[in-house]
Amino acid sequence: MIVGDWIGRRAQLTPNKVALVDTLNGHRPITYREWSRSVNRTARFLQDRLGIRKGDRVAVLAQNCVEYLDIWFALGRIGGILQNLNWRLTPYELEGLLADAAPVALIYGSEFVAQVNALRGRVPSVRHYVALGEPAALDDIHFTEREAFSDAPLPEVDLDWDDPWVICYTGGTTGLPKGAVLTHRAITANAVNTVVSWGLTPDDVAILNAPLFHTGGLNVFTAPLVYIGGTSIVCKGFDPDQVFDLIRDAGVTVFFGVPTMFIVLQQHPRWEEADFSRLKIVISGGAPCPMPVFEKFWERGVDFKTGYGLTEAGPNTFWLPPEDVRGKPGSVGFPLFHIDVKIVREDGTECGPDEVGELVIRGPHVCAGYWNNPEATAQTIRDGWLHTGDLARRDAEGYYYIVGRLKDMIISGGENVYPAEVESVLHAHPAVAEAALIGVPDPKWGEVGRAIVALRPGAQVTAEALLAFCRERLAGYKVPKSVVFVDALPKTGAGKVDKQRLKEEYG
Repeated sequence: MIVGDWIGRRAQLTPNKVALVDTLNGHRPITYREWSRSVNRTARFLQDRLGIRKGDRVAVLAQNCVEYLDIWFALGRIGGILQNLNWRLTPYELEGLLADAAPVALIYGSEFVAQVNALRGRVPSVRHYVALGEPAALDDIHFTEREAFSDAPLPEVDLDWDDPWVICYTGGTTGLPKGAVLTHRAITANAVNTVVSWGLTPDDVAILNAPLFHTGGLNVFTAPLVYIGGTSIVCKGFDPDQVFDLIRDAGVTVFFGVPTMFIVLQQHPRWEEADFSRLKIVISGGAPCPMPVFEKFWERGVDFKTGYGLTEAGPNTFWLPPEDVRGKPGSVGFPLFHIDVKIVREDGTECGPDEVGELVIRGPHVCAGYWNNPEATAQTIRDGWLHTGDLARRDAEGYYYIVGRLKDMIISGGENVYPAEVESVLHAHPAVAEAALIGVPDPKWGEVGRAIVALRPGAQVTAEALLAFCRERLAGYKVPKSVVFVDALPKTGAGKVDKQRLKEEYG
């Protein structure tokens, strides 16, 4: 059985159905037959030009484009593994991720020439640098070389459902990045769960503007729509004017975004004139969504709802029926068809109705663990259950609600910010004796970081200088938005920094 030949199988079933609309090239429609031929050429390019074999990792540092999708599904076809890199990271951060996954090739977009040249020579596993656009060096391979390869179907590759397909990096309370291993089984199970539980059909059309370095871009609608034979409109990124144009002109029926995106749309001059009548699913994820965002959509007749998921599981995990959206505000609803969930106390026993505990998840959509990190895998997946670190409750009628986080994590504009990582950078400044990061409310991003800093005796540094130091070492969304200087950080009885007290005093 050809486990990974998604596009080839779909092309056999619905060859003339439009699979993709390429907004980066004149809104060009691409049928499943055309896409299958492109994926085949890409797979042969990867195999014959780059020498990619089953189990090899290929890193991609690029914004959304059809070529990115070609690479993802071509790797699935030949047993290669995609490492989808977050292009918002600095070269310093990217170097750590590349050292962990050890890809044999790095494929990059023209926007990231500077980052690639900063990484060149520092990642010994990379044998090939491949340019999607302007090359970073004269001897880099150009992706257009794939056009010389045959688009005929490839020989069968011996793949198993539990073979890795994507290493998608996330984080945890330590702040150190962890590569969730998304297998062919996990990605397929998420697609099945989404199609049968959310009611997707071949007529559905989604805007793909969530970044493909997130599981949200890959797996909220993109893979499920391939599975059912729907259409994805490929956009480079989030542009509110483009979203309004596509909702008006392109037959969009389903739309996923993070709360910040919806806030921007609602503040846009075109919000009042937009016709949302064709949208059957509008769902927010990635961070808690403020209730006024819900209410503004409801006023327009849209059954806007919040979802819940995580890189390690799906990410699609729950569904709230449309008839319950207004009656159960804030609820994520019920687990999808092939998913088990529980809410447990610290001792592992199951919570009762409306009792808050940790959400744990079990099902075929759960990742295989973390790449090269058996300790983190054993801590997170125990007795077959994925421990999410998120707090939830279930009401007497069985509806689930996400109420908080056990993880010491800030979610800013849908991006996870792990305080330990930022604190490590702050502590690297020679003037800093102690530092802690807390989340504070922000009307646009939901939450942003605030650094609480104690300086070394006799040392001096301004907030501006400290933030500039962070910007050299961290992606922009991780950099604190404010700094508070204190004489010393409060401690708990165990000698740890008292984060709760800091939040009470400075949050």
